[in-house]
Amino acid sequence: MMNGILAIIPARGGSKGIPRKNVLPLAGKPLIAYAIEAARESRHIDRVVVSTDDVEIGEVASQYGAEVVWRPAALASDIARSEDALLHVLEHLESTESYAPELVVFLQCTSPLTTASDIDGTIDALLSNEADSALAVTDFHYFLWKKDGHGSAVGVNHDKSARLMRQQREAEYLETGAVYVMKTSGFLSARHRFFGRTVIHATPVERRLEIDEPEDFRIAEERIARLCRHQLAQGLPASISALIFDFDGVFTDDRVFVDQDGKESVACSRRDGMGIERLRLLGVPMVVVSKETNPVVAARCAKLRLPVHFGIEDKLTLVKSWLLENGFAPDRAVYVGNDINDVPCMRFVGCAAAPRDAHQAALDVADIILDADGGRGALRLLADLIDRSDGAA
Repeated sequence: MMNGILAIIPARGGSKGIPRKNVLPLAGKPLIAYAIEAARESRHIDRVVVSTDDVEIGEVASQYGAEVVWRPAALASDIARSEDALLHVLEHLESTESYAPELVVFLQCTSPLTTASDIDGTIDALLSNEADSALAVTDFHYFLWKKDGHGSAVGVNHDKSARLMRQQREAEYLETGAVYVMKTSGFLSARHRFFGRTVIHATPVERRLEIDEPEDFRIAEERIARLCRHQLAQGLPASISALIFDFDGVFTDDRVFVDQDGKESVACSRRDGMGIERLRLLGVPMVVVSKETNPVVAARCAKLRLPVHFGIEDKLTLVKSWLLENGFAPDRAVYVGNDINDVPCMRFVGCAAAPRDAHQAALDVADIILDADGGRGALRLLADLIDRSDGAA
């Protein structure tokens, strides 16, 4: 039966350049997980299949929600074509399930920056142009050269006697190697990925990266971290009216130290102190609201020159009152909390943030989960996000 759109991710186990490349960790996840997650987030794709000869790759693929089709060793050599792996999957599904998708999406697991929008954009390009095949590309503005038969350099995509400016040159595109889309019937007939009418979908240049060398892992981690910061910053109000903080578990690591006389002390981060200073320079109004009655709360806030209300049982009432009295818009306020008693306040404001080690109830309502523990740099990360987003009122 003809049915939907199938994504196939070829991933053999015998990588020579970087051994075990497809399952090596990248920013906390196996490399292949990125392609699987992007495919599963696509609004078009119905099924995701990983074609592999490797047990570990198969286990990881299943863990991240993909089906696995085991390919024979003959299709897992260094010289085996990706198209042969795709054809094998299609033939296997046809023979075992009578399943034939309308479109096949070929995804490279070595392109971890690929997003669902890149995939969907390439599919849409094929559908809207009534094309037979499509691929993801990125803008290309460089001058290519080659040597002629006499060893002289000649221009490939330009006339070396006329140095045109970018806007004067005809648009050119570089194949990203990340996403290919094909009509299944045409692919089965042509047996290669580019057939019939081929169209392109341009993707952002910062997402073009193929993992071929060990250094590519470092580059990918840096880009992933930058993209994650950007995505987190998108959760912030365009103009923040005020910042409201819980204390324990936000300014502290949620532990308390008690000496033999019953005197309590807590552990805080100097990095967070610098973060508060940066926020003050940005002109963001701030206040601390805490249930804790220990005077250590007031002492730390005094050191940071932060207004504080402590010993507060009903935080929501105080937060509402403080915002109203100061004329701060609740829908542009940010509340940073870490536990159950912070949830009403987190739901009330426009943006809720939580350290990554917060109670699950707080994490469930958080718009932004900071990639640091409470009392260990979470507030510094928040300050960095606000600074980069220019989100101060």
